[in-house]
Amino acid sequence: MDADVIVVGAGLAGLVATAELAAAGRRVLLLDQENAANLGGQAFWSLGGIFLVDSPEQRRMGIKDSFDLAWQDWEGTAGFDRDEDEDLWARQWARAYVEFAAGEKRAWLRERGVGFVPIVGWAERGGYDALGHGNSVPRFHLTWGTGPAVVEPFAQRVLAAVEQGLVTLKFRHQVDELLTGAAGTVEGVRGTLLEPSDTERGVKSSRTAVGEFELRAQAVVVTSGGIGGNHDLVRANWPARLGEPPATMVTGVPAHVDGRMLGISEAAGARLVNRDRMWHYVEGIQNFAPIWPGHGIRILPGPSSLWLDATGQRLPVPLFPGFDTLGTLAHLRQTGYDWSWFVLTQKIIEKEFALSGSEQNPDLTSKDIRKAVAARVGKGAPAPVEAFKRHGADFVVADTLAELVEGMNRLTEKPLLTLEQIERQVVARDREMANPYTKDLQVTAIHGARAYRGDRISRVASPHRLLDPKAGPLIAVKLHVLTRKTLGGLQTDLDSRVLGADGAPIPGLYAAGEVAGFGGGGMHGYRALEGTFLGGCLFSGGAAGRAGAEAVGR
Repeated sequence: MDADVIVVGAGLAGLVATAELAAAGRRVLLLDQENAANLGGQAFWSLGGIFLVDSPEQRRMGIKDSFDLAWQDWEGTAGFDRDEDEDLWARQWARAYVEFAAGEKRAWLRERGVGFVPIVGWAERGGYDALGHGNSVPRFHLTWGTGPAVVEPFAQRVLAAVEQGLVTLKFRHQVDELLTGAAGTVEGVRGTLLEPSDTERGVKSSRTAVGEFELRAQAVVVTSGGIGGNHDLVRANWPARLGEPPATMVTGVPAHVDGRMLGISEAAGARLVNRDRMWHYVEGIQNFAPIWPGHGIRILPGPSSLWLDATGQRLPVPLFPGFDTLGTLAHLRQTGYDWSWFVLTQKIIEKEFALSGSEQNPDLTSKDIRKAVAARVGKGAPAPVEAFKRHGADFVVADTLAELVEGMNRLTEKPLLTLEQIERQVVARDREMANPYTKDLQVTAIHGARAYRGDRISRVASPHRLLDPKAGPLIAVKLHVLTRKTLGGLQTDLDSRVLGADGAPIPGLYAAGEVAGFGGGGMHGYRALEGTFLGGCLFSGGAAGRAGAEAVGR
């Protein structure tokens, strides 16, 4: 044996699993196809949102939350309907995760040095009935330091275990096969040594082979991530319920998020479930300073922008910005076009636009409290947002609506919008702003959002007319589908053991993180409540590490 356990993938779930294994005294080989600069994987690039239930941060903001309310929201959002088959373990993982989020999760993270911004965000607001999709209350806890601050404590524990001789890091090791022995027991991995690479974090690296390797252990933990960087796999698994897959998409994850280990694990007997469930955003914009191929950034919008489809039709209730990601995606795929539009004002962009990603929030990532306060509650848009407004290929800025529509039409192959059509929508909405009561449910939602102190302070602009000159200039943003998360994956039991076609655990094989649908092969079901992806990696990675340590210690 080369080690007690081999972990495939040095992202967040892999780091957590490795840290747990090392803490139990197990010898671990941690493999990754990228170089050392990419330690922490996709999580490093994240905004660092964490789903917590009934936290001190919520209570200080006057939010009343509970496990029962959170589980009601989770079930209504997930829509589990494959209980005897593909959702058999997913539902159990989901409930265990919500219990974790309502229980020890915050204290567990605080013990590891992870802190949170005091204002709790309200993502995926739903807009249906109480049993439908969405968060009934704000639960999005932004990590102080964003994604790097979530990765750091686990990376440090792994590096300390390297110093102790318990963990060996093997970068540029691309696994091509899981080795199996008697009764299908997984006994190791075989793969390709890739040529050394000095590329910076996130930059696409070479796949030139310089050799082969074979490594053996008592157990293998697969933590290799999802398929978001592989558009071919995204399209191959695209569900009919979301319409036809887009011909063009922007990419929200590095190229190494390629989904290779899903097929490799399946070839070794693993059961892959819920492969048609995925999570892609509809507010993607092209990065004017890309790091990886097709690099897109997501706008995290407040509720005030007017949302139009490619033909200029306003999106139906309740498909407002920030309310129902996949509901909006399904609607837009019926239009026959791969883009949509936000129409807004300078006043809205200053208050309501945030950009997802650690690199787009340098004030929070660097933990600069002075800059963070100035950017979030001061005058003007945050610097990264203003940079996109000035340099982004998808932004149009104009003093008049006629100029705005003309600029919007210049961003498409043929003009689909008319001034008359857009003006009719804008003027009608503006008339509804004269009173605090209205029949326009988006305007009602804006007033409702401002009833929450956190939104009023830092997230939702005061209601105003789009054509009010004092709120200008006018802004339009062309929005693209942005690939992101795989919600299905390798089916696992609550010990993160990968199950085979017969539903029994495959001896020696574990999985955690996105490759396992964040637990059970899809603990989110069809849709997510946000802030649950990093948490899913933490929760399932810990379970895999503890269960693997117990198994190889026998």
